[in-house]
Amino acid sequence: MTELRTILLAEDSPHDAEMAIDALREAHLANPIVHVQDGVEALDYLLRRGKYAGRTDGEPAVLLLDIKMPRMDGLEVLNELRKDGGFKKLPVVILSSSREESDLARSWDLGVNAYVVKPVDVDQFFEAVRTLGKFWAVLNEPPAGG
Repeated sequence: MTELRTILLAEDSPHDAEMAIDALREAHLANPIVHVQDGVEALDYLLRRGKYAGRTDGEPAVLLLDIKMPRMDGLEVLNELRKDGGFKKLPVVILSSSREESDLARSWDLGVNAYVVKPVDVDQFFEAVRTLGKFWAVLNEPPAGG
């Protein structure tokens, strides 16, 4: 049996993170979920630095990435990941409240796989995250060769 790949959630809002995790669980995904609180911690996890230096699990199935975070924002994280050859194929989904055209355009320019504006309505938010989780963690197959 294939090991279930992690869903990495980079979200600084405890409320939004809790809602996203609840929605993923409600979608009956068995994938482990790792929640990091800012862009620096997301990169530490992915690059196995700092407190994540000893982690033994493989690369995440998907990175759900907020844009507006302290220390390093989501667009900076995306830029770093796409520069690193090992992370060019990691599916990254921006999950942000930003409707700014510049954020959307820059995300696509940096190679995001999907951009989802967080709905204000809780039910819509749950549905969006459940759908994202099912697609990226279950249905999406990574390219052969990593």
